Amino acid sequence: MKLSVKNLTLLSMLIALSVVGRITFTFIPNVQPTTAIIIITSLFLGPIYGVLVAVLSSVLSNMVMGMGLWTIGQIVAWGLIGLISGSIRKYRDRIPVVILAIYAVFCGFLYGLIISIPLYLFSGKFLAYYIAGLPFDMSHAIGNGIFFLILYPIMRLLFLKNVTIAK
Repeated sequence: MKLSVKNLTLLSMLIALSVVGRITFTFIPNVQPTTAIIIITSLFLGPIYGVLVAVLSSVLSNMVMGMGLWTIGQIVAWGLIGLISGSIRKYRDRIPVVILAIYAVFCGFLYGLIISIPLYLFSGKFLAYYIAGLPFDMSHAIGNGIFFLILYPIMRLLFLKNVTIAK
C-alpha cells in the first residue's frame, strides 16, 4: 500500500467522517454510519484501507464514547467486515446497489454476533446475551442499509472522480 500525501489525506477524512458520524448518532442506540463507511471504503479502496478505517474509527470514537474491552471486539468485527468487503471489490460494479445494501444489513448482524462471542468466553452465557442483543443488532442492521443507500452513490462518485489509488 502506497501512502502518498493524497492517500493519507483521503484515509484521514474517511476516518474523521466515520468517527464524527458515530458520535453524532449516539442518541439512536446502535445506529451510526461507521459500518457503511467501512464497507464502501473497502469496496473502492480495498481491504487494507477498510481495516485501517475500522481500527482507527473504533479507537478514536471510543476515546470520546468510552474505551473498554468491547473496543477489541469492535476492532475485530469491523476489521473482518472491511476484509470481507474488500474481497468483493472486483465485483462491486456487477453487484446491484440493492444487493450491496442487503449485504450491509447482513453486516449489522455479523457485527453483533462477533461482539457477542467474547461474552461466552467470560460467562458461558452466549445464547441469552445474543438473543437479548438482537433488537440492537436489528437497529444496527437497518441503519447500515439506510446509511449505505445514502452514502454509496455520493462516495462512489467521489472515489471514481478523485481517487488514483492502484487498482
